[in-house]
Amino acid sequence: MFTSVKASFWFLKIGLAAVFLWFGIDKFIHPTYWLNAWVPAGFISFSSRFNLDGNQFVFLLGIFEVLVGISLLTDVLVKFFSFLAILFLVSVFFIAPLNEVIIRDVGLIGGLLAILFWPHRHRSL
Repeated sequence: MFTSVKASFWFLKIGLAAVFLWFGIDKFIHPTYWLNAWVPAGFISFSSRFNLDGNQFVFLLGIFEVLVGISLLTDVLVKFFSFLAILFLVSVFFIAPLNEVIIRDVGLIGGLLAILFWPHRHRSL
């Protein structure tokens, strides 16, 4: 059976990058959907303290998610953005009800934790 640690790592990163890029880009295409369907009204009133309206908040989330995806694909600051993405996804647990989205996020957190704790080697894997 063919096995490769390097290939496994890249498959993991490409899969996670696809998810973050998809959702990040979609926030620019359908900001109203994201605002009305997924962002709690209480959080919008909280963000208004920082002079952010709902659409601006959704756009900031989109920028963050696109940066996570780009980081995973380019191998630039991967562990840093993986850590931030884990914090972001864990914070969703506190503001969203338990549903299929939370379960998806558990899987994403598992993949990001694998990347965060993946052993760094200076030589080829």
